[in-house]
Amino acid sequence: MSTTENRGSDTSGMANAGRVDMKLEVLVIPVSDVDRAKEFYGRLGWRLDADRGGEGFRLIQFTPPGSGCSVQFGANLTSAEPGSAQALLLTVSDIQAAHDDLISHGVEVSDVFHCSAGTACRFQDGEGVFQRVSGPAPDRTSYSSFATFRDPDGNGWIFQEVTARLPGRVDAAATSYGSAGDLASAMVRAALAHGEHEKRIGHAPGLARLVRGVHGGGAGRDGAAGMSDNDVIVLGGRAPGEHCARAMAAQMASLS
Repeated sequence: MSTTENRGSDTSGMANAGRVDMKLEVLVIPVSDVDRAKEFYGRLGWRLDADRGGEGFRLIQFTPPGSGCSVQFGANLTSAEPGSAQALLLTVSDIQAAHDDLISHGVEVSDVFHCSAGTACRFQDGEGVFQRVSGPAPDRTSYSSFATFRDPDGNGWIFQEVTARLPGRVDAAATSYGSAGDLASAMVRAALAHGEHEKRIGHAPGLARLVRGVHGGGAGRDGAAGMSDNDVIVLGGRAPGEHCARAMAAQMASLS
């Protein structure tokens, strides 16, 4: 059996101009005890958007942090068997942090794992391509590290660590961040990468601009030599500019 993976924007090779955007808005999951499910998803730290209904009907909506898609459950929303929703996938930028956050909220979650080959083991644990190996992927390759958990009815969720999208899966004209945390992570990753680049070229003009943005117009005029004491001390061996990136992200998070 062969597998073909389309990484382009259109199987016909034509541009998407004039097409209507179709954005996945809601997934409906089947539950048997609405209040129990509401308590569980609230404990995850998901945003409660709605809890309404009438005689014989109730609808509750939660949205995961940073997600553009929500989940709904309630009374008489679906005929599906409670617990039958499986392999509901949540992408995260740090698999271990996401795992530890659930543990801290009293949620039972699997250990972080990766597949012996490929990524099929996220659907089940077994032999061959379904064999799971404890711990994140050794090289932390994007799409390759997982953890799973279930709600009280058994609906199954998967964390998948995604740090870089495959070609064709990001619309460069509409790239955005779902939360201040996502933006902070992106800024820190960019600072780390740029720091390595500036080490290679032997100067830090980009770092100087970043330092001035955080510490004032006079800072960083002489490149890396113009860093504040905090930038030198707090880095602790990390790439120059990470402290500033974190500081700027913290400022934006405080305004969100």
